[in-house]
Amino acid sequence: MATVATDLSPLERQSVWRTLKSPRLLKTELLAGLVVSLALIPEVIAFSIIAGVDPRIGIFASFTMSIVIAFTGGRPAMISAAAGAVALVVAPLVRSHGVDHLFAAVILAGIFQVVLALLGVAKLMRFIPRQVMLGFVNALAILIFLSQMPELTAVPWVVYPLVLLGLGIVYFFPKITKAVPAPLVAIVVLTLITVFAKVAVPTVGDKGELPDSLPFFIIPQVPYTVETLKVIAPYALAVAFVGLLESLLTAKLVDDITDTPSSKTRESWGQGTANIVTGFFGGICGCAMIGQTMIGVKASGGRTRISTMFAGVFMLLLAVLFGDIVAQIPMAALVAIMIFVSFTTFNWHSIRPSTLKMMPKSETAVMVVTVVFTVATNNLAIGVGLGVLTAVVLFANRVAHFVTVKRSVTGVEDGQAAIYTVDGELFFASSNDLYTQFDYAGDPQRIIIDMSASHLWDASTIAALDSVTDKYEKYGKQVQVLGLNEASLRMRERLGGKLGA
Repeated sequence: MATVATDLSPLERQSVWRTLKSPRLLKTELLAGLVVSLALIPEVIAFSIIAGVDPRIGIFASFTMSIVIAFTGGRPAMISAAAGAVALVVAPLVRSHGVDHLFAAVILAGIFQVVLALLGVAKLMRFIPRQVMLGFVNALAILIFLSQMPELTAVPWVVYPLVLLGLGIVYFFPKITKAVPAPLVAIVVLTLITVFAKVAVPTVGDKGELPDSLPFFIIPQVPYTVETLKVIAPYALAVAFVGLLESLLTAKLVDDITDTPSSKTRESWGQGTANIVTGFFGGICGCAMIGQTMIGVKASGGRTRISTMFAGVFMLLLAVLFGDIVAQIPMAALVAIMIFVSFTTFNWHSIRPSTLKMMPKSETAVMVVTVVFTVATNNLAIGVGLGVLTAVVLFANRVAHFVTVKRSVTGVEDGQAAIYTVDGELFFASSNDLYTQFDYAGDPQRIIIDMSASHLWDASTIAALDSVTDKYEKYGKQVQVLGLNEASLRMRERLGGKLGA
């Protein structure tokens, strides 16, 4: 991996101004951007094909996304470009209505993302448990690895030693020197070998035609009617949610790697702004690209917005001005880099036998669900969503058993009374069994329910408590509910007796 200046704190290291004043740091950022741009080109072309559009549309999108997000984004050094997750979402729209409807949907998706940012959607990140994040990271590593398998299937035998050589360079070269990013060295060495030895292997040029001009401003040629809005809105909304989820999760991952915070709200509206600009320049929708971000941050040492911006700048310049040279880069070099990234991204500690033995089974289940469904659907949004849902269900089930109800019978001035002491947090899961904890027929005429050690959280609990008091009243018995804290008392006064049967 590339070195990071040890004489600066992590926050100082991501300062653009400080980097511009240091030739050493600036070189690291520029080389990180160059390495990422070389890895972006074949990926973007592949995603463009998935979406059913010309590769130039994906390359133009990656250029505009990188430039705009470098200024508007909330996570320095994170790479945003035309991504596979959102390409899958819009592919049906391209097939049914063409690229102009795609451009309109990209613009609308950006508007949705800006609105969601203003509504505070980024704050929902706090509800994603650690085990879901671990599952997300591990699934990401698996998907990166699996995405390279087509490049290793039905290829000339010489591809395999080239990939092994590339892996060896990426792993061992940093032990010799960190002055130049090891991935860049691997790309140069493998390209020189294949060119001068005249070895016939799959190259970047085989993926599709590279652009020969710069992107230009366009207005999508679609009818500006309600019918058009009905067509593009579902796709735009899906792109907005999937793009934000993937971008915010990637931002959190980079936060952990670099030990620096980022503004998730700024990243949200920054992604929206980038998509709006991209739509007006004839590009496909985009979001954070996790694999390329890992190349830039982990493998190449990028830490600032400079590496983000120049990833897009270099990609377009290489594609337009040096397309013939870039086309000769063997895919084996890029496969080696991506495989290395997948292995370094995977959290191996999370699957150690000692870790699994120590971890509660419910926590492991959350991680496994996230990984399995992410890999099975090839969709990070679905996997993370199901992971969060699993965590919520298991947590609610676990907390539901923390509530206890203790009964005692004591004498008071006007006779005996049954005293029930309720201990624990009462919400929809834990309050369902509350009704069955009382001896309605066997209790004396007076019942005291002591709630001083509990809290009422929702309408389900109020309804359960109403059911208890109503049942006692049917037996002609008097019930007192005592000890409610202020918030619980206010909720009961507002909802008690008004929720029906």
